[in-house]
Amino acid sequence: MKLFEEGLLLRIFIGERDMYEGRPLHQQIVQKAKELDLAGATVTRGMMGFGARSRLHTTKLLRLSQDLPLIIEIVDSADYINQLLPHLDEMMAEGLVTIEKVNVIKYGTRRRENE
Repeated sequence: MKLFEEGLLLRIFIGERDMYEGRPLHQQIVQKAKELDLAGATVTRGMMGFGARSRLHTTKLLRLSQDLPLIIEIVDSADYINQLLPHLDEMMAEGLVTIEKVNVIKYGTRRRENE
């Protein structure tokens, strides 16, 4: 079965060294998304990037950066994404969050229990 619907894409840009309550921030965000029953989350590690402070973070053969950029992407309905946003306010000391409207094509028949 193929289902079409509108949703939101939440992108969270942070660094590998970012922490919250003694654990890596990306792990804490993904765990909170799971607790809130969001559809899924993906963490991608960047090879190179810079942020607000203009420090270049890169992987090089002789010198590996210990603070590479991370992007966490979550796609779900606006209701579910909006449940996560107050938790991000609490967890994030710095970083960038973007939200975009997206058209979603779902394949398969799995649905949430409460829908």
